[in-house]
Amino acid sequence: MYIKQIIIQGFKSYKDQTVMEPFSPKHNVIVGRNGSGKSNFFAAIRFVLSDAYTQMGREERGALLHEGAGAAVMSAFVEIIFDNSDDRFPTGKDQLILRRTIGMKKDEYSLDRKNATKTDVMNLLESAGFSRSNPYYIVPQGRVTALTNMKDNERLTLLKEVAGTQVYEARRTESLKIMTETNNKREKIDELLNYIQERLAELEEEKEELKDYQEKDKERRCLQYTIDHREQLAIANELDNLEEQRQTGAEDTGDSEERFRQGDKEMAEIQTEISELKQQVDFLMVDKKQLEAERKENARSKAKIELDVKNLTDGQSAAQQARSRYQSELESLETAIEQHEQELVQITPQYDSKLQEEATLKGELESAEATRQRLYAKQGRNARFRNKRERDEWLRAEINNSYPQLAKVKAVRVQTAEDIAELEKDIADTENAIASLREQLESRGSNNESIQAQIQEAKSERDRLMDERKELWREDAKLDSVLSNASTELRQAEQELSHTMDQNTSRGLAAVRRIKHQYKLDGVYGTLAELFEVHDRFKRAVEVTAGQSLFHYVVDNDDTATNIIEILQREKSGRITFIPLNRLRPKTSNVPKANDAIPMMEKLQFDPMYEKAFQQVFGQTIICPNLQIAGQYARSHSVNGVTMEGDRSDKKGAFTGGSMDTRHSRLEAVRSVSKWRDECDVHKARSVEIKRALEKKDQEITRAVGNLQKLEQRRVQQEHSYGPLLQELRSKGNELQNKKDTLDSKHRASTKIEANMKALTDQQNAHEAEIASEFKKALTQDEETQLENLSSTVQDLRQQYANLSSTRSDFESRKKILEIELREDLRPRLDQLQAQEFDDRTSTGAQGTLKESQTELKQINKRIATAESKLAELESSLETTTTRIQDLERRHSDIKASLDEIAVTIEKSQKRTEKSIRKRRILTQQASEVSARIRDLGILPHGALEKYEKTKSDAIVKRLHKVNEALKKYGHVNKKAFEQYNNFTQQRETLTKRRGELDSSHRSIEELISVLDQRKDEAIERTFKQVSREFAKVFEKLVPAGRGRLVIQRKMDRVVEGPEGEEEEGEEEGRKESVENYTGVGISVSFNSKHDDQQRIQQLSGGQKSLCALALVFAIQQCDPAPFYLFDEIDANLDAQYRTAVAQHLRDISNQAGGAEGEGGAQFICTTFRPEMLHVAQKCYGVRYQKKSSNVVVVSREEALEFVEGEKQ
Repeated sequence: MYIKQIIIQGFKSYKDQTVMEPFSPKHNVIVGRNGSGKSNFFAAIRFVLSDAYTQMGREERGALLHEGAGAAVMSAFVEIIFDNSDDRFPTGKDQLILRRTIGMKKDEYSLDRKNATKTDVMNLLESAGFSRSNPYYIVPQGRVTALTNMKDNERLTLLKEVAGTQVYEARRTESLKIMTETNNKREKIDELLNYIQERLAELEEEKEELKDYQEKDKERRCLQYTIDHREQLAIANELDNLEEQRQTGAEDTGDSEERFRQGDKEMAEIQTEISELKQQVDFLMVDKKQLEAERKENARSKAKIELDVKNLTDGQSAAQQARSRYQSELESLETAIEQHEQELVQITPQYDSKLQEEATLKGELESAEATRQRLYAKQGRNARFRNKRERDEWLRAEINNSYPQLAKVKAVRVQTAEDIAELEKDIADTENAIASLREQLESRGSNNESIQAQIQEAKSERDRLMDERKELWREDAKLDSVLSNASTELRQAEQELSHTMDQNTSRGLAAVRRIKHQYKLDGVYGTLAELFEVHDRFKRAVEVTAGQSLFHYVVDNDDTATNIIEILQREKSGRITFIPLNRLRPKTSNVPKANDAIPMMEKLQFDPMYEKAFQQVFGQTIICPNLQIAGQYARSHSVNGVTMEGDRSDKKGAFTGGSMDTRHSRLEAVRSVSKWRDECDVHKARSVEIKRALEKKDQEITRAVGNLQKLEQRRVQQEHSYGPLLQELRSKGNELQNKKDTLDSKHRASTKIEANMKALTDQQNAHEAEIASEFKKALTQDEETQLENLSSTVQDLRQQYANLSSTRSDFESRKKILEIELREDLRPRLDQLQAQEFDDRTSTGAQGTLKESQTELKQINKRIATAESKLAELESSLETTTTRIQDLERRHSDIKASLDEIAVTIEKSQKRTEKSIRKRRILTQQASEVSARIRDLGILPHGALEKYEKTKSDAIVKRLHKVNEALKKYGHVNKKAFEQYNNFTQQRETLTKRRGELDSSHRSIEELISVLDQRKDEAIERTFKQVSREFAKVFEKLVPAGRGRLVIQRKMDRVVEGPEGEEEEGEEEGRKESVENYTGVGISVSFNSKHDDQQRIQQLSGGQKSLCALALVFAIQQCDPAPFYLFDEIDANLDAQYRTAVAQHLRDISNQAGGAEGEGGAQFICTTFRPEMLHVAQKCYGVRYQKKSSNVVVVSREEALEFVEGEKQ
């Protein structure tokens, strides 16, 4: 077995959890700077395994906890894991986990993760070889120095401890104590026996006188019994009368209290109704104030609208006359325009026809003249040319010259045709635009009416939304009043509730409710009082049963409770008791099944999930008709009984009862707080909804006002757009006329172009024909005839053309006159009149039409009427409510007066009851005294009561007086001589028997003490021999050139050497002597020779003394070996050669092969600042101190040696 691993957390300098790598089962060395935590590491192991840290106070436990920056350490633990592969611990497992946990209020052990007591742990350690008498398997700092400086007598005491003599000493001391007590008891028994013998002799003489006395005393006791019995019966009758009066008074008091409760309840209901009615009056006053303000506002609006209507009505007649004049002028203009347009319609076709005829006739005329001109030219050319060739050449030249002209004319004709087409398209577009503009002008009236309708509709929508907002404002104002009243009631209810508990609980409840909402904790359900309902009949019984448990908070589990408690502690917000449902294990109730015992759980209504909590508080309680029955069930069934009046009998036998103030109920206070809190929450939620609705309504009103503004802007834009439209119409008309004129000129040009092109073509054709004809000096006969005919035809055509042109000119002049009059006069005047009409309509619309004003006036009147009606209803409601409040206040005063009378009656009844109770107490005391006197009379003779049954009381008193006088002469007689004689005889026999038992016990104790002394001496002798032998071996191993031994010192200065030394001449005699003659154990050593004179330890140097002390430690360990050893800087004071020897010795012990019993070498865990131990160590560890916390890590041997060398420098 060896230490496999160590885990430390929170212990001294080890703040964080330190999990060490597994130790080697042989030699382990730990290095570290001073103050890094090496000694604390050994202290942690001693904390678990030794008795060094027992019976510690709060400050001592606090000193073991880590102190430093950051969160405070509330608890610490040290856990040691043992390798148990050799089964030294009888657990049947390969390893054992031993942990000790300590805090400010706790100190716990655990074995394999299970709780264990300290006794169990120590017994288990001793079974594995950890001896309490030999604590040298752990050698802390200073232990070697203490051994070095130890005196001889102290060294002897050490050997006695190692020998285990403490057990013998404890048993011997206990035996001596028992023997002393036995001797004291024997002496007392001897004294009692002597006294009893003397008293028996005296009692023999007193028995004769006692016989006469007993006869007289029998008669006295009979007489006294008769008197006391009659007094007892009289007291019993008086008590029965008082009980009957109490029952009657209790019933009357109960009736009075019931009437008082009913009256108080009725007063509360009346007060509640009065509060509600007053709140209703406040609402009505708010509505009245708002309606009056609305009525004033409507009155102002009505006055303004009425003024507008009057102004509009006054201006209506003048506007009508102007409109009549305007209408007459408009009709005349429209008639003139219509006449001109009709005449124009008639003239235009005629003009077009004449124009067409004129063009046709002109074409014919031009064709005839051209033909005639060609004939004349031909006639002239024939004289110019001498032959055909010259003629033909000239003709061809003319033909060639005409081609460019013809091409140019054709190009002009194409361009003209395109211009005409474009002009016709532009004219059509302009006519469409003019038609559209006229349509807009004509439809402006209907558009204006449509916009006005939309504006009116938008205004109506705005007014509707504003009315709805007013209603929301009114409701919000009412709700503020309701919420203020509910908040006031809630504060009063909370104040009344806080009076039923202490201040810390009150603050704690408020804090828990806040924490629940702030941290959104779902597992916090509420106080016990908030989680159930009970009938009013049982409220007092429930309150008495629960007590302060009513305010215990029910939560889902202990984690939730812990979290809330931490927050309460951090915020210092009061103190609350929590009931975690997961930790409740209610006991099974033994509730009686009877009609006069009602389980309280049956009268509670609650959610089944809280059943454990209610079973814990109310499961062992029953409701009984009276306290007597409650007490009987409490004794027989181990339950708590309570009456409906609140009197209580618990299962331990205690009775609690008396008068209670029924007006201050905890449950009622809790119900009141819950009611007003719920009402406040509902009103707050509704207030939030109203405010959101108001915000939404404001947005809707803003949109409605924006829409109205847009419509107004559209109307203004439409009103201001008439002038530009009219101007544009005029511009378009002029443009159209110009384009038509241009089109006419283009048409005329096109006609001329066609004629020119025809003339050129005809001339070319004539030249072509002439070239094809023969050359002659004169015209042919046909040509001459044609020429003559053409001359007459031209004359006729010219005459016709002149006549047709005159007619066409007349039509054209008339047409132009009509068009100019329409364009320049009639239509502008019509547009001017229409503009005037629109301006009139615009000015009227800007001020508001009369119809709109009248409609708005009707709406205002309607709203005023509605407000007046509502005000009348409010006045009526106010009067009715005020009357009702006055009636209720009178009723409240009457009930209060009645309750005052009932209170006086109850007070008088209570005084009578108290007086009756005092009298009953006196009578009960008298009855007890009489009963005591009867009991003091002892056993009466047979027929004592019947003997004086018919005798009067006066005669009995006289007879008793005579008997008492007769008994006076027997005053010196011992009244109990017979009884005392028998008692003393029995005591003598008992004491004699007890004296023999004590003598036997004394002899046994003497034998035990002798055996214990012998065994103690043997143990000391045996231990000295073993330690002395092992000391010599170890010293020789550590100092091969030297020799050492232990020497016993005695009072007679005789010494006994170790087992390997020569025995002195008085050795046999010393063995026979008691160990009590030993005065000390000395150490005699030689470091240079095995034969030189040895020196005492006081004569050695410091390093030699330390080596001797270590040799003694190793010797003690060899005598009582442990599975492992802990050495803390044992080589600090040794010289280098001795440090090497000690390190080699440790390595040899740890590497020892298995012995006879299969045990291997021991495990060593050492700390050092020297390199010698590091050279022989199996595993090295380093202790580091960082951030005010120690930590242990594995290091290599080289790193450890480097650290040690650095420390030397």
